[in-house]
Amino acid sequence: MGRQQNLEKLKDGSLFDLIIIGGGATGCGVALDAATRGLKVALIEKNDFSEGTSSRSTKLVHGGVRYLEMAVKTLDRVQYNLVKDGLHERGLLLKNARHLSNRISFITPLYKWFDVPYVFAGLKFYDILSGKQNIGHSRLLSRKEALRRFPGLKSEGLKAAVLYYDGQFHDARMALSLALTAEQKGATIANHVAVTGFLKDAGKISGVKLTDSLNGDTWEVKARGVVNATGPFVDQIRMMDNPDVSKIITTSTGIHIILDKRFAPPDTGLMIPETEDGRVLFVLPWEGHALVGTTDEPAEVTEHPQPLEPEINYLLRHVTRYFNLQVSRSDVKAAWSGLRPLVSDPKAADTAKLARDHVIEDSNAGLLTIAGGKWTTYRKMALDTVDHALKLFQLAAPKPTCQTEQLPILGSTNYDEDGDQKLIEKYGFSADIAAYLNRTYGDQADQVAKLVEEGYGARLVENHPVLEAEILYAARYELAERVIDILARRTPLALLDTKAAKQAVPRTIEIMATELGWDQNHCEEERKLTEKRLAKAL
Repeated sequence: MGRQQNLEKLKDGSLFDLIIIGGGATGCGVALDAATRGLKVALIEKNDFSEGTSSRSTKLVHGGVRYLEMAVKTLDRVQYNLVKDGLHERGLLLKNARHLSNRISFITPLYKWFDVPYVFAGLKFYDILSGKQNIGHSRLLSRKEALRRFPGLKSEGLKAAVLYYDGQFHDARMALSLALTAEQKGATIANHVAVTGFLKDAGKISGVKLTDSLNGDTWEVKARGVVNATGPFVDQIRMMDNPDVSKIITTSTGIHIILDKRFAPPDTGLMIPETEDGRVLFVLPWEGHALVGTTDEPAEVTEHPQPLEPEINYLLRHVTRYFNLQVSRSDVKAAWSGLRPLVSDPKAADTAKLARDHVIEDSNAGLLTIAGGKWTTYRKMALDTVDHALKLFQLAAPKPTCQTEQLPILGSTNYDEDGDQKLIEKYGFSADIAAYLNRTYGDQADQVAKLVEEGYGARLVENHPVLEAEILYAARYELAERVIDILARRTPLALLDTKAAKQAVPRTIEIMATELGWDQNHCEEERKLTEKRLAKAL
């Protein structure tokens, strides 16, 4: 269903069971959970789906090795349960989004002999906690084997390594696929629509005031309940309800840089469990490149945080320390930043303690807020939120219990791991394009490929598998309204190669203008906006 049709459904005077504010991992997950229980749901996002934190992750589906270490050292049961839940949800995500996720092996290099038994025991415990959802067994590697698996690794002083397994996924398309699956299940979803205020009846929230971010139209929508799932922005929505409410979110920024694929083997990542300043560092293969992250610096809440040069230099210095390869600023093909929201539980005895787990809160006016958590546990967060909403808003769901544990998301139902060969045979694609389309769109890849027959079979830019057909598909079927929606989220181009993304702007505008009916003024506005975003912050 197109965006205009969805907006018409939001304007027809219907009463929704739930309006969910926020189109990131949490909001899209809540929308899907609620819709599959038979509730009448609206999902509202002021920018694009996963435009914020949810598209700026390290692309890992994991329980949290570092959290496990903290749990054992401090005998913290909350951290322990967080890891256990994360490992369970990791297994479900890998099954329910097979085309967008995969198992990946990691090497943890060890340069001190006394670290070998400590790290190995910890990662073995990590395996045990995953239970039936175990995706591979950790094992010790000799120095020789570690260097064979990760050739660029610094050899000087290397004693041994531990091999373990975790999950990897495409975060931006995962959020989009959750939203589109929710739409298939009956939800009304709308991006580029902002909540600007609440409707209240006898002091209780009864709906929201909306503004179309693209044309300025305003209207109101009624609902039995409203869920605030806006990640780093939850306090802004809470203060819209009650200006005097205390903040519960503390934010830091984490950046990632993209290097050439020579810095990471195609099937193995590197995990440095603790750098000299106590951080975790990852170097892993992603979309034919090497992804390096992340930093952790205090930050203000802003929509498009900018990666700063000192942060980029920090990552480059550490790559140099752990690699025999030389790396410089000129090797960075792209850099991007995301906000990391940590929540303090207002009901906890020690409200200063920041929770890695999620927190659910409801205000006196009935605003339900879900905050904290991480991508891997989005489904568990959604389950808890909808369970809470049923009670708080006294909703009678046709299916009162969660339906998403075994639910494939869009693209995964009939996904074929060998589907790339079928695309090669049917359309004559090169191997890299066929593999990319298959893992990006899953069982929907053939629908994208068919658009090649409309004259959009060329690569959007050289040396990248992104096709012109994807621009048309995103505008026609995936609710893409801006050029940056496509270059940074429907495709990964802007996150992988800023220079290539800039080269793709004119053709992307041309295709979108034809499909969406843009005039010359609109095209020029899009060009300026896209160039600004690519120059500063995605």
